[in-house]
Amino acid sequence: MAVAGVDVDILVVFGIVLLTLVLFVTEYLPVDVTAILVMVLLMVFGSDGVVNFTHISTAEGVSGFSNPATLTVLAMLILSSGISRTGLVQIVGRRMAEFAGTSRDRQLLATLGVAGPASGFINNTPVVAILVPIVTDLAHAGKTSPSKLLIPLSYASMLGGMLTLIGTSTNILASDVSDRLLGHPFSMFEFTQLGVVVLLVGSLYLMTVGHRLLPERVPVEEDYLREYDIEEYLTEMVVGEGSPLAGRTVETAVADAEFDADILQVVRDDEVYVEPQGGMTLRRGDLLRLRADREAIRSLANRETATLTGETPLSAADLDPDDGKQTLVEVVIPRGSHLAGESLASSTFRQRYDANVLAFRSRGETVRDHMDRRRIRVGDTLLVQAAPDSIDRLSDNDDFIVAHEPTDPDYRTEKIPHAVAIMAGVVGVVAVPWGTLGSTLAGATGVGALAGLSALSLPILTTALAGVVAMVAAGVIKPAELYDAVEWDVIFLLAGVIPLGIALEQTGGADLLGGLVAATGGYLPVLGVLWVFYLATGIITGVISNNASVVLMLPIAVETAAGIGANPFAFVLAVTFAASTSFLTPVGYQTNLFVYGPGGYRFADYFRVGAPLQLLLSVVTVLGIAFFWGVRA
Repeated sequence: MAVAGVDVDILVVFGIVLLTLVLFVTEYLPVDVTAILVMVLLMVFGSDGVVNFTHISTAEGVSGFSNPATLTVLAMLILSSGISRTGLVQIVGRRMAEFAGTSRDRQLLATLGVAGPASGFINNTPVVAILVPIVTDLAHAGKTSPSKLLIPLSYASMLGGMLTLIGTSTNILASDVSDRLLGHPFSMFEFTQLGVVVLLVGSLYLMTVGHRLLPERVPVEEDYLREYDIEEYLTEMVVGEGSPLAGRTVETAVADAEFDADILQVVRDDEVYVEPQGGMTLRRGDLLRLRADREAIRSLANRETATLTGETPLSAADLDPDDGKQTLVEVVIPRGSHLAGESLASSTFRQRYDANVLAFRSRGETVRDHMDRRRIRVGDTLLVQAAPDSIDRLSDNDDFIVAHEPTDPDYRTEKIPHAVAIMAGVVGVVAVPWGTLGSTLAGATGVGALAGLSALSLPILTTALAGVVAMVAAGVIKPAELYDAVEWDVIFLLAGVIPLGIALEQTGGADLLGGLVAATGGYLPVLGVLWVFYLATGIITGVISNNASVVLMLPIAVETAAGIGANPFAFVLAVTFAASTSFLTPVGYQTNLFVYGPGGYRFADYFRVGAPLQLLLSVVTVLGIAFFWGVRA
């Protein structure tokens, strides 16, 4: 059956695609839940469901879980976590800080020089998560605003991710789709030559133009209270004679009054209790340092629960303990955090982590009052006050990225040689052309058996899983840490969007869209159509996930190439590069979200710096593809 010349099954799949895009953009549901919904809809309307609109069987609907791309990404996340636990990247980061000193140009060069190459061999998401606190500390120590370094850090990691197949999950997924559509998966260094060009051009732009377009959103001096503009929310009160607070515990003193307030410190007999336990009983004469809005302060004063001192902490130093250790830090919520989708109240953050949240940033908005009921989203940055040991516990928790290095990191530095050797094996076995090497050696030595070296050629999935086993056996990563190392929302996202791409192909939806885009071939040269695909993918990735944009755009790109007589692999590469280098918004790529809060950025900052870079790289990438691979079939 057709409606207005279009088959109903195509309309159904387009409807599912549209719903998916809306849910990704609005974040009404978490991305992993949206992915599950996509699978359910494809199967309900599939060959085993109510009606056969999507042509997807139940087996195909869940095939994303067994897809080589999904399993490879899972293995690479574990391998990257193993590298992180050795402290290798942190050690390199400290060397970077020593090199950079107080020179802004050297700080920027060091940031780009470490993040870019490292992201080619370690998944770029954990690279940025590791380097955010290092770069933030580097900036403050060198009297530079972190705003000048953190977006370049994110962008460099994306550029570096295009150096190898394993640099980003998008490359692995695109390789699988390319294999299915063209029978041409990516080799380990398939596009390294173009990746090097893109990294160098992008880094040069960030060194010369990009950093000048970035405002200094975060003050050079590390004063979080002024940065978050919360001085007026901080006050001091003394528990006076006859106050109802005397004799009550810290936990119930303010909570029972139903005020939006937190007791941050209790000062008693000149001793500061930075982390007052909930069971600590207040006494007459105690000095309370509070975070409270004006209404709460006024109500507390009117009820004579305490006496205002008239003093307000004016800097972060006023909330530090006498030992001078860090007690105010920014905490970023990464993808996969259990706190995402929760509120401070529902997550019992204060009780679970012995820490208070003074304010937080969410999508450019600074929230200072009535925080307990606000839903926390991926990329939000919390300003947390706690004792040093509590902050170290937060640093060790995968639910958070603490923008300050732990005081006593527990890295497995003795395992660095093992981790490096294992990663070299994972990459090397895949990268070496064993068949060509065997034939060459057999011809040179006359030993025909050497031609059998081609049997050593293994897919990246096999070597990555073998690497996981080797890391556990070598003690680089512990068995109990395996599951925490995996970003399960990424795995579910891949599992959901892979069958959606299959449905687009099987229903003819990709053919229809490809035909429409191919019509532009009558007005534009092949190079122009390729450029349009690069830009379109970059824009789409700016509002949805990079993995979803690859799955949706690659079938259309291949059909378009066939329609205009172009090289389909060139179009595959253009879509892959564009999806992996999305600079326009903070939500298109997770590394952009990681630096959103610590950099104090606004949404427009990404567009201001990213739009010229996106245009520059669109030309460089398209010309590079034409030079290295050609655009004609």
